[in-house]
Amino acid sequence: MENNSIKQQTGLIYQSISGFYYVWSQGESYTTKPRGNFRHQKTKPLVGDYVVFEIDELNKDSESRIIEIQPRKNQLVRPSIANVDYAFIVMSLVEPDFSYNLLDYFLVSIEHQRIQSIIILSKYDLILAEKGLDEANNLIEAIRSIYQPIGYEVIVLDNTQAKIQSIIDGIKEGVCVVMGQSGVGKSTMLNHLLPEAQIETAEISDSLNRGRHTTREVTLYPLGKGFVADTPGFSAIDFDDIEKEELADCFPEMRAVSHLCKFRSCQHLNEPNCAVKAGVADGSISQSRYQNYEQIYAKIEQRKPIYNRKNS
Repeated sequence: MENNSIKQQTGLIYQSISGFYYVWSQGESYTTKPRGNFRHQKTKPLVGDYVVFEIDELNKDSESRIIEIQPRKNQLVRPSIANVDYAFIVMSLVEPDFSYNLLDYFLVSIEHQRIQSIIILSKYDLILAEKGLDEANNLIEAIRSIYQPIGYEVIVLDNTQAKIQSIIDGIKEGVCVVMGQSGVGKSTMLNHLLPEAQIETAEISDSLNRGRHTTREVTLYPLGKGFVADTPGFSAIDFDDIEKEELADCFPEMRAVSHLCKFRSCQHLNEPNCAVKAGVADGSISQSRYQNYEQIYAKIEQRKPIYNRKNS
């Protein structure tokens, strides 16, 4: 006999704990588990997934079932999260010293996923104390002069509440992640953005799995008009998913002029009449960005082939 009290809804998975998926839908949170057929399809729901799930309107305490995972626009591995819209890339100005090379590595990996990057410069107070106002501001201006003209917002984080609030106000609808190398202040920034997150997470974990080991991958918290992941993102970068022919497309300033190259398949290395190399020569494309393009291109060329990449 058909159960007419079963209703389907669409929502966003905001947390995963020990096989349970917490879905935010129509202003409410639902505890769900996926249907068994996902396991046979070797598909696993991820935090950030938009899903269709079934609820029993006559029995609100019954377990809801995820019946469909909607198509993902992207997926990160570290942290394991889907449908990311924004990435806060945290780079310290000092200790560790700012690295154009590392920043470009992060930007390329994020640009390939078509995620919008916001560059956060941390440890402003520390560089002031160590190097003085002029040297600190000269470095910040040099960074801004390269990245802001090509579309990346650059925010200097001084950990004041006003600055934190300006970051929160800038978060539009969508999912944000925070990433950067170890020691740059990712966790400090997250603690400022989400002061109650660790307490809430501990309470949820304790009540759900008291006395048992809890596996909690990542949690999304409402912030501004969107959500932010409470787990700092990856700090080790590889380019396993980027083909060398796609690399220039991950540099916005190269993407903007590559149609002017003589050859449609121009890789912007040794080809004649290359618009990208002309841009480097006239200063409209940063020398450091181009050198990092060459370096990443060489890394992609040198990597060992991975067979059955999508099925491995």
